[in-house]
Amino acid sequence: MSTAAAQSKKVSFRAKEATACPICDENHQKEQMFQGGGRLIAGKLAQDLRRLYEKNKKFGRVSPMDYVLNVCPRCLYSSFPKDWSTISPSENESIRMQTDIRRSYIEKILGPLDFTGDRQLVLGAASYLLAMDCYQQRGASVCPTPKKAVCAIRGAWYFSDLHDEFPELGYDKIRDLLYQKAAIIYGATLELMQNGQEPVDQAAGMLGPDTDNNWGFDGVIYLNAYLTKRFKDQLAPKPEDQVVLLSRAKRTLAKLYGSGKSSKGKPGPILEMSRELYDEYNALIESLGGEK
Repeated sequence: MSTAAAQSKKVSFRAKEATACPICDENHQKEQMFQGGGRLIAGKLAQDLRRLYEKNKKFGRVSPMDYVLNVCPRCLYSSFPKDWSTISPSENESIRMQTDIRRSYIEKILGPLDFTGDRQLVLGAASYLLAMDCYQQRGASVCPTPKKAVCAIRGAWYFSDLHDEFPELGYDKIRDLLYQKAAIIYGATLELMQNGQEPVDQAAGMLGPDTDNNWGFDGVIYLNAYLTKRFKDQLAPKPEDQVVLLSRAKRTLAKLYGSGKSSKGKPGPILEMSRELYDEYNALIESLGGEK
């Protein structure tokens, strides 16, 4: 069989150059996804800005998100490629010291993991949980907060799929926990956009939240409002606190909706979704006894 014919049957390949882990010096060949060839069949855009893909009869499940993060198969250090080697001595030491804790925690959730194998649903889910954990140890210079937000919502998508595959294992609880974490971290990202405590522009190219389209800071504003509304009961159990929380998110959303109405450069889908969400906010806040 020719090389081209063999490639036409595969989803991914290993990079020729080895990737060295800056934490433990392990070398591995990063797995990357082949482009084209009918591997991806794009479906609709979900309310949380996830691009859904139809199952491919030839290739089965295919998800570009599986291949985004670098993960060391030995120490389970995980990050976006841009941040892989730009690590300070103190960050390195902190991540290295927590190697055993990291492996124990992830395997309690997903079982034994082998990142030398091909990426799939379980390894994809693990890669984002591990990245969230590792970015906890990173300094402000790499702008970890918005990256943790992206990892949290992608992790929620993975655990939604895992729950569909294995409904008896309680992955829906982890899904909802990750969505709630995403809601909190997207709120923190909005604050960083205003106070400048992290260089958020450094993360502008990877805000996603999915891989098909980078909605940038518009996506941050929209997702903050969407997730705040969806998880208002968990974020603020008292109705009066919910009104404050929702009103704040609505004001921020209004900036996106308002700027979009007068700008031809705003992408249509997110503008329309923001308009619908804004109307839902008005009705919800009024039902809670808020703004009239």
